[in-house]
Amino acid sequence: MNRTIKKVAVLGSGVMGSRIACHFANIGVQVLLLDIAPKELLPDEEKKGLKLDAPAVRNRLVNAALQAAVTANPSPLYRKADASRIKTGNFDDNLKEIAGCDWTIEVVVERLDIKKSLFERVEQFRKPGTLITSNTSGIPIHLMTEGRSEDFKRHFCGTHFFNPPRYLKLLEIIPTPDTDAAIVDFLLHYGDLYLGKTTVLAKDTPAFIANRVGVFAIMDVLRIMQELGLTVEEVDKLTGPVIGHAKSATFRTSDVVGLDTLMNVANGLAQGLPNDEAKAVFALPEFLKKMGENKWLGDKTGQGFYKKVKGEGGKSEIQALDLATLEYKPSSKVKFATLELTKTMDALAPRFAALVTGKDKAGEFYRKSFGSLFAYVTNRVPEITDALYKIDDALRAGFGWEMGPFETWDALGVPKGIELMQAEGKQPAAWVTEMLAAGHTRFYKVNAAGSKEYYDAETKSYQPIRGVENFIILDNLRTTGKVLWKNAGASVIDLGDGILNVEFHSKMNSLGTDVIQGLLKGVEMAEAGYRGLVIGNDAPAFSAGANLGLVYMQALEQEFDELNMMIAQFQNAMMRMRYSSIPVVGAPHGLALGGGCEINLHCDRVVAAAETYMGLVEFGVGVIPAGGGTKEMTLRTAAKYEEGEPEFNLLRNTYMTISTAKVSTSAAEAFDLGFLRRGDEIVVNSNRVIAAAKAAALEMADAGYTQPTPKTNVKVHGRGALAMFKTGVYAMQQGNYISTHDQLIADKLAYVMCGGDLSSPTEVSEQYLLDLEREAFLSLCGERKTLERIQSILTTGKPLRN
Repeated sequence: MNRTIKKVAVLGSGVMGSRIACHFANIGVQVLLLDIAPKELLPDEEKKGLKLDAPAVRNRLVNAALQAAVTANPSPLYRKADASRIKTGNFDDNLKEIAGCDWTIEVVVERLDIKKSLFERVEQFRKPGTLITSNTSGIPIHLMTEGRSEDFKRHFCGTHFFNPPRYLKLLEIIPTPDTDAAIVDFLLHYGDLYLGKTTVLAKDTPAFIANRVGVFAIMDVLRIMQELGLTVEEVDKLTGPVIGHAKSATFRTSDVVGLDTLMNVANGLAQGLPNDEAKAVFALPEFLKKMGENKWLGDKTGQGFYKKVKGEGGKSEIQALDLATLEYKPSSKVKFATLELTKTMDALAPRFAALVTGKDKAGEFYRKSFGSLFAYVTNRVPEITDALYKIDDALRAGFGWEMGPFETWDALGVPKGIELMQAEGKQPAAWVTEMLAAGHTRFYKVNAAGSKEYYDAETKSYQPIRGVENFIILDNLRTTGKVLWKNAGASVIDLGDGILNVEFHSKMNSLGTDVIQGLLKGVEMAEAGYRGLVIGNDAPAFSAGANLGLVYMQALEQEFDELNMMIAQFQNAMMRMRYSSIPVVGAPHGLALGGGCEINLHCDRVVAAAETYMGLVEFGVGVIPAGGGTKEMTLRTAAKYEEGEPEFNLLRNTYMTISTAKVSTSAAEAFDLGFLRRGDEIVVNSNRVIAAAKAAALEMADAGYTQPTPKTNVKVHGRGALAMFKTGVYAMQQGNYISTHDQLIADKLAYVMCGGDLSSPTEVSEQYLLDLEREAFLSLCGERKTLERIQSILTTGKPLRN
């Protein structure tokens, strides 16, 4: 469809409206954000002599809402400056301006009468042929278009964003019977490619897909916990990362979202689903009703399932609600024998079989909850969607599950899942029985071409998953034998068309000798018969950095020759990548810290997911970047010296970025910090990153890639700049802003970036700087306080300030 979105109107500036506006601004779209005009003056406005017709008064609500969004943490904006793309106004004065917008999104209060009244006004100004959608979480979409024109109806659809819109990937598209099919296709494509969403086509049923199944799962957990006598802390332990759900699990998540939201959706489902076989599950338990009456709604009221209080000595402590007494008690540590079985299982899928075999309450909980969930989702096909994969997509993208219900069931085994539900007195829908009878034992399979297919209940056959044609999913390639080389920490995978990929698979993708070997092997293989190399993976994080445990053990045992060799090997791998005969493209997403950042600094080009958090964080560990990071940032800074800005200012900015361990809050900010540079790209949808990186590698190869040569003319400033840095660091230490150990690290960093104790500005080689940074790293590893910092991080996850 030949349609371009240049300007969007967002009607309603509440939490969702303002954040949706911010996300459109993130991707470069101009936004008109409108809300109601106040009906009365505030005392401060009266004191200033303002009248109700003053622009500052009429736009007070929308401006305050936008300001709250801009200052929120985590930020809904990639960069604060992106807010300049948002123009504010009110419905009375500015609604006519929607005539210049390509898409109008309504995000007002969840009342059908208010929405319909606003749409009547919108139709007076909306340009025919432009998109008009509603962001509702539960109101039937088809009811909103009553009385509207045919053009309005054809271009109208439900677009359900999840909060926060920048971070939660789900966008449900809910058409009415009158919606033009081309509009639906456009929204599915636009949401995926430009907004970075997992776009899911949903039917116009109560709560659509994600909330229907997700809220059922939460309410069913409440039922089972009462049945088994489990505590709040126990349930959160059982429903968190161990099963691939968020760390906040069930109750902490409910506190963050707000119990009123949970209760409203549950009540709506209980009333709106008279024929749902599990509608009793949506009935609020007595403790939840009481919490609502007490206004214990979670973080917004200061207490919910958890409450933070001041303990002895004024130290904060977290208390958990005892659901039997409705009294708070100190939160307790939870231990289950069943969970101990999974501690050595890094991969998620194998854990499920272990969890359901448990002989304790945990095992019983999993048998009941999985059995109930599996039975429920089978009956939602085809009620809420015709395709089972859309349920999995919605739960992964909207609720943060690593694996959706049908994927979890596949991991456990379909017959085993049926056994669990039958133990609970439930049966699967008839289409599942038919599937098994026909010899199909899985909901998903990967075909010979490496594409994932799902079992389609209507055609009784496996069908391709729509919308992923342009994704490269490494797990699928592994299944079809595309792994060409592998060790414990990395794999080399054939992406096709002459491009290889190095994938990490260590814990948190930390960088040890196995990963370094994989990087070197990938370059060697690509040079021997391929056209290019991508460094990327499908894990939650690109890389959290070096294997600190290995560094700690070698430093503790004073194996400095071994440590020197390991650092030299990593440096050599970076230079081997940077100066290979084939193009190397980094594909970071999520965390790209320390060594993970250094890998990308040494790629010919970087194609980063918008949600990439990149930084050289070694300073917090007690050392400096020594995988070429200090060298590369110094080199990049020197390359800017001809641009006119004072050289010491440029060097100081880079020094501060490293010495304060700054991490970008987005890929856009990584450009500002110098981790990304001109020619690098940002991809909003992280599912598309590896495919885009492959395309970049092919583009460079097709353009006639020429092997570069190491730099021998990097300008460094020697004693002049070194004195400046050391003076500043000394003043910081004397003012008690940093510790003496921080001072030592900062001085070492300055020494490397200035090229050492040189009497005047000099041109040096990259290898010269690499030797300096390795020397500084090793000397810092010999410091007791550095070892204490590393030990603190390994044991508590937090650095020790010493």
